[in-house]
Amino acid sequence: MSGADKYVYQSGFGNHFASEALPGALPVGQNSPQVCPYGLYAEQLSGTAFTVARHANQRTWFYRIHPSVVHRPFAPYNQDGHGIIGTFDARTTEPTPTQIRWLPFAIPEDQQVDFVDGLRTIGGAGDTALKNGLAVHIYAATTSMNQRAFSNSDGDLLIVPQQGRLDITTEFGPLMVAPNEIAVVQRGIRFSVALPDGPSRGYVLEVFDGHFELPDLGPIGANGLANPRDFQTPTAKYEHTNDKWSIINKYQGELFIAIQEHSPYDVVAWHGNYAPYKYDLANFVVVNSVSFDHIDPSIFTVLTCKSAHPGTAVADFVIFPPRFEVQQHTFRPPYFHRNCMSEFMGLIRGEYEAKKGGFLPGGASLHSMMTPHGPDAHTVEHATTRDLMPGRVADNTQSFMFESMFQLRLTKWATDNKQRDHDYFKAWQSIPITFNPSQR
Repeated sequence: MSGADKYVYQSGFGNHFASEALPGALPVGQNSPQVCPYGLYAEQLSGTAFTVARHANQRTWFYRIHPSVVHRPFAPYNQDGHGIIGTFDARTTEPTPTQIRWLPFAIPEDQQVDFVDGLRTIGGAGDTALKNGLAVHIYAATTSMNQRAFSNSDGDLLIVPQQGRLDITTEFGPLMVAPNEIAVVQRGIRFSVALPDGPSRGYVLEVFDGHFELPDLGPIGANGLANPRDFQTPTAKYEHTNDKWSIINKYQGELFIAIQEHSPYDVVAWHGNYAPYKYDLANFVVVNSVSFDHIDPSIFTVLTCKSAHPGTAVADFVIFPPRFEVQQHTFRPPYFHRNCMSEFMGLIRGEYEAKKGGFLPGGASLHSMMTPHGPDAHTVEHATTRDLMPGRVADNTQSFMFESMFQLRLTKWATDNKQRDHDYFKAWQSIPITFNPSQR
């Protein structure tokens, strides 16, 4: 990976942004004038229903060369069978309470596969048609999207690159997203992915209802975790071409394609609060115990998509970043656990502190609801015999977790994948019995 980010951004989370690529392209004082500046067309993109409470209402106004409706009818898209699903039932998936780990997912180096064709669903819950649930995908791509744009009618996408930068063109402008950064592209936004560093791999979290937001800080106060000013949103940049473009739309878990004779990225100006963004995980402000005990991992939440049940998430995006550890009289690794939430973990780089060796960058693990999990035997031995001096943990490492209130069902592609580590259960088998009823 090489090269700096060449794009200009607007800072903030959930702001009402305004951006124009030509001076005066934004109408003054109204959203939809009879004739827009420069002969542009006004078009609204609604991310929430019109009547959602004002503090939660999300929408953007585009000022574009062509209305986005100028395209031919959609037809089913079947590039030798795509790997995405949108309904998680007995016909398409299977449940398992077994702890599962995958070695790094393979990149098809001998094939020309772009971001869309490289998407594979690992698992999920719910139904896109009912706007209820979530999906976990991986992508493994070897080529850029050429004259092709993708949009997702089913939900918002949180994209986590693990290998190679993603140069993402959107209707709002471009985003350069490197490993250890994330991008969120919301429902309905058209985007294309180029690969400036060659073959790329990463993870995708999709939520079918609601949008990602910053977690409440409670007694932490006004500052900490992911600060709003560190999120970056594109600035307007437009193309005016008569080239043939393919628009690929994910709708109810299926892919459809429409052809049009102009670039979908012909937005000259826009304003609103429904816009894609990126975030550098290195900017996360870590909170942790400075006395004793291991604090619950919720303190590492970057973004959350809330459910109708207060304090419970459709999905949380949680990271385990480099930090100091100073707890005394404490078993410092993540504790043994059975959780009422599902935990899907991935590793961007380095070694995860609780399972060094078997959990590799580009791989993943799933600990299903109420399935026991925790540090492996080697980690337990070290944690119970080490000197508890203040020190660093997870330097040059970035692991993350997609945590959800839903029970995940897995696709056949995931359960039968040749990268599945069928010996994962052995990580705990040699944990010794140290119980002695005669000694406290």
